[in-house]
Amino acid sequence: MPVIGIGGFFFRAQDPDALVIWYRETLGIGVGCGKDEQGETSDWFWYPEPGPVVFAPFKAATDYFASDKSYMLNFRVRDLDGLLEQLNALGIAITTKDEWDTPETGRFARIHDPEGNPIELWEPPAA
Repeated sequence: MPVIGIGGFFFRAQDPDALVIWYRETLGIGVGCGKDEQGETSDWFWYPEPGPVVFAPFKAATDYFASDKSYMLNFRVRDLDGLLEQLNALGIAITTKDEWDTPETGRFARIHDPEGNPIELWEPPAA
């Protein structure tokens, strides 16, 4: 197969410049975050750590995320508890549910960006 990974995720925003800053400052993701193989950053790229990616269409009537949204971002995280403390200190609403977490899949939390886009934070199970 010629496809080897996700090359980008593009979406419309009311204030793209503000969202770029929010994602970078709040979650440490987006352009200018992470380092390439030579330890360099880039004004154009985000260099996430390697790891699993789920690519899964959901039924149109799913209740897994809000029905008025056509997608939900899911970000792999390390130290979910520490990140949730930081987000809570910023006044960001967080949703967690015990039934989302399992030893097989890991732990989950949900937040929204300033434009209401749903974000799932996923801490995979320890190896």
